[in-house]
Amino acid sequence: MNVKPKKQLGQHFLKDAGTCQKIANQIIWTDQTRKVLEIGPGMGALSKYLWEIPEIDLWLLDVDIESIDYLRSNYPNQADRILFGDFLRLDPTSIFGQDSFIVVGNFPYNISSQILFKCLEFRNQIPQIMGMFQKEVAIRVAQAPGSKEYGIISVLLQTFYQITYCFTVDEHVFIPPPKVKSGVIRCVRNDRNALPCNEKLYFQVVKLAFNQRRKTLRNSLRSLLKDAPLPQKFEQQRPERLSVEDFIELTCFIESLVNKD
Repeated sequence: MNVKPKKQLGQHFLKDAGTCQKIANQIIWTDQTRKVLEIGPGMGALSKYLWEIPEIDLWLLDVDIESIDYLRSNYPNQADRILFGDFLRLDPTSIFGQDSFIVVGNFPYNISSQILFKCLEFRNQIPQIMGMFQKEVAIRVAQAPGSKEYGIISVLLQTFYQITYCFTVDEHVFIPPPKVKSGVIRCVRNDRNALPCNEKLYFQVVKLAFNQRRKTLRNSLRSLLKDAPLPQKFEQQRPERLSVEDFIELTCFIESLVNKD
């Protein structure tokens, strides 16, 4: 018996074997880990190809109990690694301890950005994210500075991950077909272990800047600057023109103002 996709869970089940195989093939394997967490496996269309990867230690997590029952019934040998739960509320150490693990999935569109921010929270345990998103979101995450698509999620993910837009997926390979195309991206952890500025302030600066993106940085960050002039290179800039390194430099400057007080 097939699982009925549930609109309230944002479910669109992959039905095309070629697309599933292509996603599985995009994962970059290193000596760091063979542990993988697939989020939202549905009926296991992608899981089937992941299980074929040698020495993989694959765990499935779904918030849909009907999908869990289906998977446990069809893959009884893997039943103890098919978990019912919400990734957004999950403490990954309950599964992996302090070990690293790769996150993979055809992510529900309605929470895909939240999934990325959750991964960002556990970035030192997650060396790679391999996922399918609404194409608009995938492009935004991978976008370079200078575009209207470049925003908060672009900067924050690119601060700690190298992002690659892998390929586009058409609507017809899903049940039910979504109204938009999808995009697959790969996020690989970079070498940045810590910021040279206060991390909480860095996140605040990025969010403040883009929440008023039509304004110059001088105006959007006024509450943090407290009448201090910005360095000339930032004075008339808008946030979409700044790279990750620029935002780090800007935050260091603002932090120096705070420390003066």
